Amino acid sequence: MHILYPDIKPYRSQMLAVTDSHSLYLEESGNPEGIPVLFVHGGPGGGCGKQDRCFFDPERYRIILFDQRGAGRSTPHASLEDNSTDKLLSDMEAIREALGVERWLLFGGSWGATLSLAYAQQHAKRVMGMILRGIFLCRQQDIDWFYRHGASLVFPDYWEDFIHPIPESERSNLVEAYYQRLTGSNELAKMACAKAWSLWEAHCATLRPSVDVVESYTDPHSALAMARIEAHYFMHRGFIEENQILANADALEGIPGIIVHGRYDMICPLDNAQALHQVWHDSQLHIIRDAGHSSREPSIIDALVRATRSMARRFADDCA
Repeated sequence: MHILYPDIKPYRSQMLAVTDSHSLYLEESGNPEGIPVLFVHGGPGGGCGKQDRCFFDPERYRIILFDQRGAGRSTPHASLEDNSTDKLLSDMEAIREALGVERWLLFGGSWGATLSLAYAQQHAKRVMGMILRGIFLCRQQDIDWFYRHGASLVFPDYWEDFIHPIPESERSNLVEAYYQRLTGSNELAKMACAKAWSLWEAHCATLRPSVDVVESYTDPHSALAMARIEAHYFMHRGFIEENQILANADALEGIPGIIVHGRYDMICPLDNAQALHQVWHDSQLHIIRDAGHSSREPSIIDALVRATRSMARRFADDCA
C-alpha cells in the first residue's frame, strides 16, 4: 500500500491580492521545473494543510497550494463578501497567470472536485488532467442528502447533536437556520453553531472514527471559516446551476481524469462519482471498498498517490 511522501516545506509562499479586500495564501513546493499541479481544497472554506503537499513526488511535481477566499491563511478570515464560485474560478486563473503556468494538473476533493470540474469546463485548454476525490456535484439532492435527509439515517446519534442548536420550528431548513446564526451578531451562538456544523461533518467523514479528523475540523479558527463559508455556498446552491457539472460534461472531452471515491462515503455518496464517470468519457473511476470521504484514510491515500504517480508518468515529457 502506498503512503504519503515525506513532509516538505514550501520553497516560496506569498499573499496574492485578488481584490482590494481579499488576499490569498499561496505556496509552492517540490520541483520548480516539475509538472505543475494545483491542489484545490474542499469545504468550501476548508483551507490547506502541510499533509496536502505529500500526495505528490516532490522531485517530479511543482506543487501549488492555495487557500480559497476566507479560508485557511487567506484574509479576511471567514469572509463572505465577494465570495462565490465565479470569483474562485477567477482566482485560480489569477494564480496561474501570476506563477507563469501554461497548463497544469488539478487535484481536488469534495468541494475541491466541484471547483476543479467547473474550472476545467471554463478553461479546458489550461488543464492537462485531473485527479478528483469524493465527487460532489452540488445538486440540490446532494446538499439535501447531508443536511436534510440521508446521512441522518446512517448517523442518527450524531444528527441529534447537529440539530440540537436549532429550535424544532426551524429544523425544516437547517442550512438556512445555521446560516442565520453563523452570520448573526451573537458571537456565542455563532461559535457554538460553527463547532456543531463542523463536528457533524467530521463524524461522517471517515469509515472508522478518527480523532485527528475531528480535532482538525473542530479547531475554532478552522471551524468558523468552514461552517460560515459552507452555509453561505449551500444557501446559494454552490453558486452554480442545478446539474451544471453533468450538463457541461462535453467540455471535459480530451482531459484525462482519475476519480477516487470511497464506497462508504456518507458526505458525498458514490452516485455522484458514478454519474460523472458515465458522462466524462476520459475518466477512470476507482471505487475504494474500505473507505469513506476523507483524504486521510489509508486506502484513499493509497489510491491518490497511485494516481499522482500515474499522471507523472503520463506527463513527464511535457515538463522535461
